[in-house]
Amino acid sequence: MYRAIRARQGLQWPRDPLRASRRNYVTEAEIDKARQYCVAQLRQSDYDSYLIRNLLPKSRQDAYDALRAFNLELVRLPELVSNPTIGQLRMQFWRDAVNKTFAGNPPKEPIMILLHKVILELTETGGTPSSIKFWLLRLINTREKYMDNRPFADLASLEEYAENTYSTLMYSNLATLPIHSMHMDHLASHIGKACGIVAVLRGIPVLAAPSPPVTSPNGANVVGGGRNPVLLLPLDVMTETGLREEDVYRHGPRAEGFEDAVFKVATRAHDHLITAREMLKNLRAGQSPGHEYEHHGEEQHEYPLTMPGDDDTKRDLRRGFSALLEGVPADDYLARLEAQNFNPFTVKSSWKLPWRLWRAVKSQQI
Repeated sequence: MYRAIRARQGLQWPRDPLRASRRNYVTEAEIDKARQYCVAQLRQSDYDSYLIRNLLPKSRQDAYDALRAFNLELVRLPELVSNPTIGQLRMQFWRDAVNKTFAGNPPKEPIMILLHKVILELTETGGTPSSIKFWLLRLINTREKYMDNRPFADLASLEEYAENTYSTLMYSNLATLPIHSMHMDHLASHIGKACGIVAVLRGIPVLAAPSPPVTSPNGANVVGGGRNPVLLLPLDVMTETGLREEDVYRHGPRAEGFEDAVFKVATRAHDHLITAREMLKNLRAGQSPGHEYEHHGEEQHEYPLTMPGDDDTKRDLRRGFSALLEGVPADDYLARLEAQNFNPFTVKSSWKLPWRLWRAVKSQQI
């Protein structure tokens, strides 16, 4: 277990002779700079998360900022590297950084510095940082697996990807609270699946278009530079609707079967949000969720044999509701997508989202 001593200059490890050679020192100034970096990254590249973090209690913002900024780094890696080998090296860098940070020796990297601070505070309150480490490593492994933008064979494969990325990110957020609850994990699973599917739909206009050519310093095009267009809609849905990838690359949203395919995928995301809302309503009424949790019994999803009482469940729902706010931007996007007849190329940003998030916090409804 970790224990931090707060000195005037910052946080440092206890003076344990056995750890003297491994002692790390993080100043308050470094933590402040790390916090500013993470918030700036969210404001610039993940505005939905930036809006959510501003509605969280101040005591929960650092954990959220570190986790979402970490996810953002992994998401944009494929666009920043020129070949798969470099991408794998970068993924290994983050894997090593996570291991070092949870071992008490964070690298001088802003996200890891802020995460280190969160780990220390969580340990002081009796939390279990090892759970967060498990989820972050799973997130890295999944992002690495799909770094080549490989297609999804079917909707079930897309849902598995969403579970291992966006649901996993929500599990790690719950672990920082700390909350270990089957019902909260169950809600996070459905909302995370919806978020993952929505992320794929939102990425279509970007990924289905070829990237600008890579040029050398003298202005010449680099052979093999740039990214080839890719369409990540599940193959079974594309077959069912008669949609062909090359038609989307040539004709965009006018491709035959395109809007039908998007509709089918969006419907699955909407179904997960509906299920989460029904579960939330049932649990608050003291009833069963309505169906079994499919991941019950998996690693980090082991729960006490005795079921929690209604008071425990309602307490977890109150404490962990902020982790469920991810469903609001997903639902907002799906509504805008429907208004555009399921054409993601014409969906505009939402000026209503800040108000919808505020209303969700006030009403405690997603």
